Amino acid sequence: MAKPVSDPRPLHAATGKEAASIHVSPALLEAAREDPPDVFRGLGTSPTGLTSEEAARRLEQFGPNAVAQEKRQGPLLRLLLIARSPLVILLAVLAIVAFSTEDLRSGLVISLMIVLGVSLRFVQESRADEAAARLKAMISVTATALRDGEAREVPLHDLVPGDMIRLCAGDLIPADVRLVASKNLFVVQSSLTGEAFPVEKSEEREERESPPPLEIPNLCLLGTSVESGTASALVIETGPRTYFGSMAGHI
Repeated sequence: MAKPVSDPRPLHAATGKEAASIHVSPALLEAAREDPPDVFRGLGTSPTGLTSEEAARRLEQFGPNAVAQEKRQGPLLRLLLIARSPLVILLAVLAIVAFSTEDLRSGLVISLMIVLGVSLRFVQESRADEAAARLKAMISVTATALRDGEAREVPLHDLVPGDMIRLCAGDLIPADVRLVASKNLFVVQSSLTGEAFPVEKSEEREERESPPPLEIPNLCLLGTSVESGTASALVIETGPRTYFGSMAGHI
C-alpha cells in the first residue's frame, strides 16, 4: 500500500504560450520513457494504488478530474440575458415611442407583450435547467481504481495523479495514463485524431527520442476508449492538465 508523500510530481499551472497551445503534459512524456518502478516512485505511489487519505489530499491539491466546470446561471443573470434580446429591445423602443406620443393603449399592449414574453422564456429556461440538472445527477460515471489496496468504483471526477486504474473493453480512458500492464489492448483514438481504426497499446517503455505523443504505445489519453483487451494503468494527469483538457482550453 502506498504511503503518503509530501511532494509528488508538482502541479504546474500553464502560463503564457503553453496555456494557449494544445500540448501533452511533459510529466506524461517523461513517464513514457521511464520503467514502471521509476514512474511509481516519481508519483509517490505503488502498484497497489493510493490510500484513501492520500487520494483525498491529492484531490484537494490537484482539483477534480474535470475538463471544465459548468456554471449555472443565476435568476438575475438569466433575466438580464433574456432582456438583452434584440426583439425585447425593439419592443421596448416601440413602447417608449408610444408613451411619448401619448398613445397609451399601444404602449400598454407592447409593454404587456414584453412582460409576457420575458416571463415565459424565463420560466421555460429555468425548468429546462432544473430538468437537465436532475438528469445529470442520475448519471454516475465511474472508473475502477485501487484504493487502500482494493479495487473500487471511484467517480471519474475523484481520480487523482498516482491512482492505479483497471481498464477493459468498453471503458472510457478517464485521464492521461501510463500503461503498467496490458493484454491485447486496442484503443480507439478517433475523438483526438479522427482515425477510425483502433490502435494497439502496450506497457513497453518508449525508446524513441521525440515520437508523436499520440503514437506512443504506452500512453492512453482522456477522451479515448478501449476497443478490446485489458490493462492496468497509472494516472499521470487529470482535468485541465490532460491533452484533452488543453484542447478544450485552447478552444
